[in-house]
Amino acid sequence: MKLLELIEDMEYECLQGSLDKEITSLIYDSRKAEAGAVFVCISGAVRDGHDFAKEVAEKGCTALIVEKKVDVPEDVTLICVKDSRLALAQASAAYFGHPAEKLTTIGITGTKGKTTATYMVRSILEASGIKTGLIGTIETIIGDEKIPSANTTPESYLVQEYFSKMVDAGCQCVVMEVSSQGLMLHRVGGFIFDYGIFTNLEPDHIGPNEHSSLEDYIHCKSLLFRQCRQGIFNADDSHLDKILEGHTCKVETYGFGENADIRAEDVHLFDKGGRLGVAYHMSGLMDMDVEIDIPGKFSVYNSMTAISICRHFGVKKETILNSLSSIRVKGRVELVPVSSKFTVMIDYAHNAMSLNSLLTTLKEYNPKRLVCLFGCGGNRSVDRRFEMGEVSSKLADLTIVTSDNPRNEEPQAIIDDIVTGVKRADGKYITIIDRAEAIRYAIENAEEGDVIVLAGKGHEDYQEIKGVKHHMDERELVADVVKDGNFIK
Repeated sequence: MKLLELIEDMEYECLQGSLDKEITSLIYDSRKAEAGAVFVCISGAVRDGHDFAKEVAEKGCTALIVEKKVDVPEDVTLICVKDSRLALAQASAAYFGHPAEKLTTIGITGTKGKTTATYMVRSILEASGIKTGLIGTIETIIGDEKIPSANTTPESYLVQEYFSKMVDAGCQCVVMEVSSQGLMLHRVGGFIFDYGIFTNLEPDHIGPNEHSSLEDYIHCKSLLFRQCRQGIFNADDSHLDKILEGHTCKVETYGFGENADIRAEDVHLFDKGGRLGVAYHMSGLMDMDVEIDIPGKFSVYNSMTAISICRHFGVKKETILNSLSSIRVKGRVELVPVSSKFTVMIDYAHNAMSLNSLLTTLKEYNPKRLVCLFGCGGNRSVDRRFEMGEVSSKLADLTIVTSDNPRNEEPQAIIDDIVTGVKRADGKYITIIDRAEAIRYAIENAEEGDVIVLAGKGHEDYQEIKGVKHHMDERELVADVVKDGNFIK
């Protein structure tokens, strides 16, 4: 394609060279430099792409998109922009032929609920005959292809490449998780979402490598609603007014409050022989009874998110209800069939906030004992270990402290830190350093009416030790215990 076509949506200044060039590829990784390529110089947290300008020019790159002047031969075109990340998003959209225009695009943002809501939406739309791609924390799904994820929201080039592949695969729609980082770094730049959804907001991702403050976090979340046509919002969230600041979209709401456009009423929990769930009546723009085999009030919010979106696609109530009754999301309050006498679940809760929310929810089911098994990652915040230990000790009847991803730390040292937090409250605890053995202990010592939570790993199928990822899937570890059969049936 022509260079002019690639940059047509940008605000730029040509510092040198010709714009009338044929280009072969678009890159932002200097290792992929080749003749005829356009290289986008990204100013990253670790490396500055401008430092590689001379190197990529020598390898034949015909044009560079930059934020400042660099020293390259005069025949190399320099296109100066204010923000090269935004430029990468705009160029990527053009490079792949603006695939978002050929899809109905749904973006879901919020602190919690994004992953579950995206799978719910995809399940419902697929069941109604609308072929739907998915991009999120766990994976990207394009037809039958599943690509493991490195980031919740990939780099803009990958987003556009995935969109393009979805179009080629016959997808009509895409639902994706949109992180605050993704919005801040323009990973979803270059197109307008048809639907933007806000699930909730709690203080998170605030620190030197993420957001400078809660206000910055909220602002970045709110950017989605200046980039979508229809906005759908959790009316009950205390930060909603700030999320709506500067919005340019139509507004629709869901929640428990009487002013919400879609409302949940008569919520009740159920336990059907080790299968925990929640049921409620939906009123307002939709009128129906809903039942989900995923526990907790947050499951009501997640399902309302999905229903609020799918309502716009004219999906039949029966399709919605059937899809929601069978939805399973890997590592998100994932019930693992073991026994009708007690419940075992796997969840990604890996900080104090998410663990507190999960355990508080499960206590509402009045289990005989709430057993929480978890560890903490190595080379991460020590405070998180204290906090998670204290939360589990306060809320669980038994805490089983074990390993997570120790990385380059000694597992026992991490466990010792967690135990420091556990001792801040008065809950019973034991430590078992080997996670497989810890899971075996939890199941073989289960009592009738127990709820056992395996927290922290979620969808992960590995354990990282000394820089090496070893295969470890908790579902397989549970299956090994079930095969031996040394527990109450």
